[in-house]
Amino acid sequence: MEGLSYDGMVEYVIYLVITALLALTLFLFFKRLQKVWLIEQLPGPRGLPLLGNALDLNVDNVEMFHFINNVCKLGEVTRLWIGPHPNILISGPRATEVMLSSSRHLDKSLDYRFLHPWLGTGLLTSSGSKWHSRRKLLTPAFHFKILEDFLGVFNTQSSKLVKKLTKVADGNVFNIFPYITLCTLDIICETAMGCSVNAQDNDNSDYVKAVYRISYLVQQRTAVLWQQSDIIYWLMGYAKEHDACLKILHDFTRQTITRRRKAYEQRKLKSNEEGTELQGEKKRLAFLDLLLESSTEGGKNLTDQDIQEEVDTFMFEGHDTTTAAINWMLYLMGHHPHIQARVHEELDSIFEGTDRPATMDDIRQMKYTENCIKEALRFFPSVPYIGRHLKEDIVINEHRIPAGSTLMLVTYSLHRDPDQFPDPELFDPDRFLPENTNKRHPFAYVPFSAGPRNCIGQKFAMIEEKIIVSSILREFRVESITSGDDLQLLGELILKPKNGNLIKLFPRANQNQET
Repeated sequence: MEGLSYDGMVEYVIYLVITALLALTLFLFFKRLQKVWLIEQLPGPRGLPLLGNALDLNVDNVEMFHFINNVCKLGEVTRLWIGPHPNILISGPRATEVMLSSSRHLDKSLDYRFLHPWLGTGLLTSSGSKWHSRRKLLTPAFHFKILEDFLGVFNTQSSKLVKKLTKVADGNVFNIFPYITLCTLDIICETAMGCSVNAQDNDNSDYVKAVYRISYLVQQRTAVLWQQSDIIYWLMGYAKEHDACLKILHDFTRQTITRRRKAYEQRKLKSNEEGTELQGEKKRLAFLDLLLESSTEGGKNLTDQDIQEEVDTFMFEGHDTTTAAINWMLYLMGHHPHIQARVHEELDSIFEGTDRPATMDDIRQMKYTENCIKEALRFFPSVPYIGRHLKEDIVINEHRIPAGSTLMLVTYSLHRDPDQFPDPELFDPDRFLPENTNKRHPFAYVPFSAGPRNCIGQKFAMIEEKIIVSSILREFRVESITSGDDLQLLGELILKPKNGNLIKLFPRANQNQET
């Protein structure tokens, strides 16, 4: 080196840099080749260079959902290329167990980033230490005793729904989906934030319209590839509309948090001054109140922004999913009158023809109704896809899946595995009798996900669904209009019928009197 001139030194450095760049390029090239080779060992449709299967997926959502489920028929673990990015489709119980039971692969897939502007990094979208700490903090809020305090809200809003439905229970065809949506919105607002938006009485409120619209915009962005570009999304005007909805939602949540925090601090001050805990303070606390209470205990100190993330997450997760589940239950009841008759018989034996509110004891007695709801969730899982982003390699069914891939559990296909559910297209609530569930693989049925990131609100959802469904079926007989052949499924963030849930309702009052 001492004998080199200045020019020689420069040339030597340039030589080293070029050599290093070439070595890095070759390393990345061969690493990419290895990744592609590993992915290509899985069955899947042939893709185009650079585009992969993007053109196959750039179709109507109904057609896309059908395409993805057809790919799943090729095996328990299959693959799709969306551009250069591999998506591994999981549709078998063994593969599902590896994916969901792992404590190492907990990061949600990249598609969830489109929820970040609305939900931030709350329980649904967070990862790592933040997710672990939030999960631990929030779990007590879903204790069975606390859920029991929400029964009044469930019953009140269900009763209001029944009164609304009475006006259209004349044997004419109508779409019940919006009615259920407004009811679940009222329930989730009152239980999450302790306030009412009166959605069932005023579906034109800015907040209700913003929830509807932003849910649609997010769903479209995850499904339509060209909308995923921030520049194109802005140029097409969607970003402006999205941000306007976001402002309405966040302003409402912030104002509610400020109001409830002030009320909480006043109650706490009064309690300290009196030296006793106020009687009744723990009754009918909303999810927000529980967060405010826990944020001041043990040095947790959640900020208003932290609380907003969790409340908004609960609002999002807690209304669309239950809406879909209740609608699919009613759709299937309307196609299986003999099963519906058994539900009517069970409800009549519990309530004896009265219109009294449901109690926890009543809910526990709804064994057959619960099995029908579970079978409806098998048939039409509210969440059609569950995604994970791999930060390290994983072996599934003897296939090595490289880091950087997306794992996508297709629950609709998983729940139709004929080895686990014989004659899977048959609606049979008896599949969920104990003697039948014990025979199945524990990861064959995951409507609320499973493993460490299972749905924290699944007990809440089941109680809500039982009360709403029972309230409707205590009063009405349902007939479904859309046949299975004509049904068009939208596999978005939530599994929905494209054209709504068209039904006929008939009052059961005369029938109850005759019996």
